[in-house]
Amino acid sequence: MIEVLWWGFVLRLVQALLQAAPTILIGLLIAGIFRRLVGYGGTRRLFGHGTRRAFLHAWVIGMLLPVCSLGVFPILRQLRLAGLSGGTILAFALTAPLFNPISVLYGLTLSSPVVILVFCLCCLTIVSTIGLLWDRLYPDTAVGGSEPAAATYGIKRMLAVAVTAADDLVSNSSKFLWIGLIGAASLSILLPMGYLQEAAEHDDPWAPLFMTLVAAPAYTTPMAAMVQVASMFEHGNSVGAAFALLTLGAGVNIGLIAWMIRAYSTRRTVVGFSLLWVMVLVLAYAVDKPLYPHGVNPPGHTHAFDAYCCPFLLNEPEPFRRMWATLGEHSAPWETQALTMLSLLAVGGIFLRRTGVIPRLEAWFQQQPKTSSGYDIVLPGPVLGGVALVGLIGFSVLGCYIYYPPPSEIFEEMRIINTEIVVSANSQDWDATAYWIPIQEDWTRKLQVSMQLRGHSISSDQREQAVRLLAALDSLEHALDDSAVEVIREKGRFVDQAYRSLRAAYQTDISR
Repeated sequence: MIEVLWWGFVLRLVQALLQAAPTILIGLLIAGIFRRLVGYGGTRRLFGHGTRRAFLHAWVIGMLLPVCSLGVFPILRQLRLAGLSGGTILAFALTAPLFNPISVLYGLTLSSPVVILVFCLCCLTIVSTIGLLWDRLYPDTAVGGSEPAAATYGIKRMLAVAVTAADDLVSNSSKFLWIGLIGAASLSILLPMGYLQEAAEHDDPWAPLFMTLVAAPAYTTPMAAMVQVASMFEHGNSVGAAFALLTLGAGVNIGLIAWMIRAYSTRRTVVGFSLLWVMVLVLAYAVDKPLYPHGVNPPGHTHAFDAYCCPFLLNEPEPFRRMWATLGEHSAPWETQALTMLSLLAVGGIFLRRTGVIPRLEAWFQQQPKTSSGYDIVLPGPVLGGVALVGLIGFSVLGCYIYYPPPSEIFEEMRIINTEIVVSANSQDWDATAYWIPIQEDWTRKLQVSMQLRGHSISSDQREQAVRLLAALDSLEHALDDSAVEVIREKGRFVDQAYRSLRAAYQTDISR
């Protein structure tokens, strides 16, 4: 049993690190831009430091920058050095991991876009209230550091950003990233496999409270959290529990709590996070009934939270082999590439620190070139920093079109996956069936977002067929647990019929 728990813990730790790797890279880049290009004075102006708009600025900037609750740590370090107030930093730390353009668009596939709007407004209410009360209770939390020496124009400024990112990755603040990862993976030891399948039923008055307790140590990316929220709506789970999962599961982790204790003391952290939990609970119960999707037949359990539990049964005979197989099957290429880049950056950071060349690099960054061309246009660092941040936001928007390809490409993927599901269901390859079902669900939701991104309206028949396919996939997934072979095969035929009906409904839009 100990071996099973250990390899389950390792699997969840590596999975969380893989999921976080892209946004950790982005967080390091943003931190380097704030320090080297925007500067601390520019950062204070950007966040409206000292004005009543500071919390709104933190909320808007946090929603636009694509980072997660682990990738936010290097940014928090630079914001603190820039002299921002603790309330503004906390507001940004809670908002940035919750939403980004890609996850918000995905949220549009919920039962109603009003849900996402309400969740965003609740988030604004929470971060503004906590930030305001924090600064009122503790007005002396803005410390700041000395303004970093400006690097001269040219390639030196870009290298300075890279050096800052490498140094941040191996600095003392990186330990909070690992605390967050270990805290999230530890849930797999505390929660047996399938423990949360009945933890968020809509008629359970304790569901929002229970999810609030579970979600805080968990880690999930904004996109993964939105996928789970979408799954909860399809299953008719508690809306309040979904709100708690999104707010705390994506926005908070154990590492953030540890960072707050280190930066602002235990007592202040307890006050701040107690207020957070109270507000999340109050709003969770407030939205639970009004936003509940009507016309949904709850199946009684859900697999949306399986990623927080132990991945193996306690009698699993070969947990090590299963761990490697799972990582090989579920690791996306961009996650492994990002983790490779992080590893190289960490090696570079360790080399810079061990050799002690950073002071010499700092002096070199500040040296003016001996000659310059008349065609050179020297732009101020804050201008370049602003362009870089806007570019990141623009890249995030562009990423929406990459993440949500045209309907014709989506249906080509869905055709292949539908074949895999039907064949595996008929041949009793239940593992393959279970593997392809969530992928097909994901493409079905992407289809709706792709249509909206490209200015196409979605008819009621198209939306109804999408719901029908998602219901058929969900029914097949539940049948895999304990149903007879013929029942599973019949469910597989229903999935095939629902897919063909969906394709027919979108036939006129496939070629667009």
